[in-house]
Amino acid sequence: MVKRYLNVTSLDDALALISREFSCTPSAVQVPLELSAGRITAAPVFARYSVPEIHLAAMDGIAVVSTETEGASEQKPVTLPHAVRVNTGNIVPPEYDAVVMIEDVWVDGDRFTIRKSVAPWQHVRPAGEDIAESEMVLASQHQIRPHELGALAAYGITEVAVLAVRVGLIPTGSELVVHGTRPAPGHVVESNTVMASAMLTASGATCTRYSMVKDNPELIQKAVQKAVLKNDIVIISAGSSAGTRDFTADVIANLGEVLVHGIAIKPGKPAIIGRVAGKPVIGMPGYPLSALTVLREIAMPLLSRYRLPVPDPEIIEARITSTIHKEIGTDEFVLCALGRVGNRWVVSPQSRGAGVQMSAVRANAYIKVPANTEGYEAGEGVPVRLIVGQREAEQALLVTGSHDPVIDYIADMLGGRGIELHSTHVGSMGGILALKKDECHAAPVHLLSPDGDYNTEYLRRYLPGVELVLLCVAGRQQGIVSRDGVVFDQLPDHTFINRQKGSGTRMLLDFELKKAGIDPSGIQGYGHEATTHLAVALAVKSGEADAGMCVYSAARALGLPFVPVAQERYEIAIRAAHMEDPRVMALCDAIASPGFKEILGRLGGYDTTETGVRRVLP
Repeated sequence: MVKRYLNVTSLDDALALISREFSCTPSAVQVPLELSAGRITAAPVFARYSVPEIHLAAMDGIAVVSTETEGASEQKPVTLPHAVRVNTGNIVPPEYDAVVMIEDVWVDGDRFTIRKSVAPWQHVRPAGEDIAESEMVLASQHQIRPHELGALAAYGITEVAVLAVRVGLIPTGSELVVHGTRPAPGHVVESNTVMASAMLTASGATCTRYSMVKDNPELIQKAVQKAVLKNDIVIISAGSSAGTRDFTADVIANLGEVLVHGIAIKPGKPAIIGRVAGKPVIGMPGYPLSALTVLREIAMPLLSRYRLPVPDPEIIEARITSTIHKEIGTDEFVLCALGRVGNRWVVSPQSRGAGVQMSAVRANAYIKVPANTEGYEAGEGVPVRLIVGQREAEQALLVTGSHDPVIDYIADMLGGRGIELHSTHVGSMGGILALKKDECHAAPVHLLSPDGDYNTEYLRRYLPGVELVLLCVAGRQQGIVSRDGVVFDQLPDHTFINRQKGSGTRMLLDFELKKAGIDPSGIQGYGHEATTHLAVALAVKSGEADAGMCVYSAARALGLPFVPVAQERYEIAIRAAHMEDPRVMALCDAIASPGFKEILGRLGGYDTTETGVRRVLP
């Protein structure tokens, strides 16, 4: 048996070990020319024939013997004893060595009189002018560019020998179901090898995804033996940790040797690097974001050792919006939403949970927090690695504040204009503070003031003197969601799921509790928080709580009873200085559009009377 986590290895040492222990020699395969773009040539590519293969006319005119044209001019025309009419691309007969342009020729039946002499091979494309037979077109180790396929086709190339790395992907776990199947409670969709295949294939690897293997060491061992025979690299998904059903390390040890078990990265610490039959075998954790980290930081550099094209991410400096704390000794990778606000880059960390795949979907960048640091403080400039191109990142619209399901529909509308909306759900107060620090383009808010108005008092208090525009999204119904039609006065008799401190929903709840004379401490679960309306509704539907407070559209989406409590004004606050930003203008246009009002009507629970209306502060 293998001792678990015998010695956790740093990321740098793990990569150095890969470089030292594996020769990483790629194989070569012949691929059709049409499928070769982006691949790396395994050997030089040579022209099969000359282009052109024979002398061709480069102009419309007559083929001539150049010496017979000597002395011809406007004042002294020369009638040629030998000549023949040719068009561009026609073969020049072997007895001729030049072409006179038709503009310089008088034609009289079969007689040609010229007004200009020509030098030998003038206006002639000589054989092999483009390329000669057996001349090298592409050297080995060249990444084939799409436009080069035209030249290769012209030179007679139908297949190209390219570098190939075969990767076998083995998903393990008795709880797995195939994607496309809705998992029963306690089961999960096998997604890690889907992700791995896409990432590795993009860099030229040839991936084989094997059938799922249950948590049985004998079955896993047979699958690994089969995969090692047919592949250059084997990646085993899940089973790399120290649980009772984690067999990956033992299987690798039985078939070969475990070189590393435990890498000082987060997420992804349980990763394994092993060797079986001289080939690298990687065990990656089952948590999706852990698997993503291992693929990006271990598997992709391994592919580059096989000379496949693995691009380095572009790095830019950005101001981080929230503090990241970590222990020294571990490289941590944090997915982020990055955007350009005004003339500077701003980056907002996503959830750091290893199982939260939506963090990866919402991210367009990530931060590597080095092992020798304790993290980064909010407001600090940090190096950020782009997941997308910089031009795409510059089109990101950062929206920070209160959540509403309709934000997703706004994002969909903006996507058609090439703008990617990145929403961070930190509650209305969190949005106001982000707006105060100019760390977002827009902040959705719904804070009830004592005077009965929404949002204005808080914006004046926290952004005094700052010119702001408040864009009304809608009036929306807030109320109690439950499975059994719980009403507001019954909350002390049921378990509750709350929204986070600083959210407008939490503040509205407290206002209504005070008005009804209900002590919050008497509500079981009052301190249990969720960050979105849909998360509240889902917690109720799953039985985690009996009741919660959310918007009607969230309750309706999950088919739950809803008892209205109040209608509130849901607005988006924007600094006036950003109103001319094309991304912000597109946001305002989308919200004011008839199509958006139709969406609100379909979702239900929204009053569109003032949708798109603007208020200005001060």
